[in-house]
Amino acid sequence: MEGGIRVKRGLIVLIVILVLVVVIIGTTVGYYNYLVSLEQEVQEKYSQIQNQLQRRADLIPNLVETVKGYAAHEKEILEEIANARAKLIGAKTPQESAQADAELSSALSRLLAIAENYPNLKADANFRQLMDELAGTENRIAVARRDYNEAVKKYNTAIKKFPGVIFAKMFGFEEKQYFEAKPGAEEVPEVKF
Repeated sequence: MEGGIRVKRGLIVLIVILVLVVVIIGTTVGYYNYLVSLEQEVQEKYSQIQNQLQRRADLIPNLVETVKGYAAHEKEILEEIANARAKLIGAKTPQESAQADAELSSALSRLLAIAENYPNLKADANFRQLMDELAGTENRIAVARRDYNEAVKKYNTAIKKFPGVIFAKMFGFEEKQYFEAKPGAEEVPEVKF
């Protein structure tokens, strides 16, 4: 009888250990999949920023060509726009994209200020259409940046809170960086004529 009780106790202990192992494995797999989903969401949101930045970069040559006809002597600003656009297209990280985006935004602001001095240009149908498209794209970029930063916040919070911090370290999930404008981007660019 004593042997039967030992077997029953041993079987109960074995069952409890198996249940704990299954719970631990299930929790680990579930949390790993959750972190992978969050990381994929961050990447998807970043690609949306890239799509909108590319759309803007594609619009810019048309805008520049339209303005060139009216403002041929404003060569420097047009070169700045071309250089900033090239940096934006070549950006590989959120930080590079943010810096190139800030440079391009600054150059575009100066270009638009220049356009104010050319009433015929402002009345040109192509220019107006391009400006409308550019304004729409700027709004899309702002929304895409916000969505990306929200996804980064959610992901970073998940890998820093308990128990996520354990799983993040165990599986190599690293903090993502926010899409931030470079310092000074909030200042209005100075336009000189």
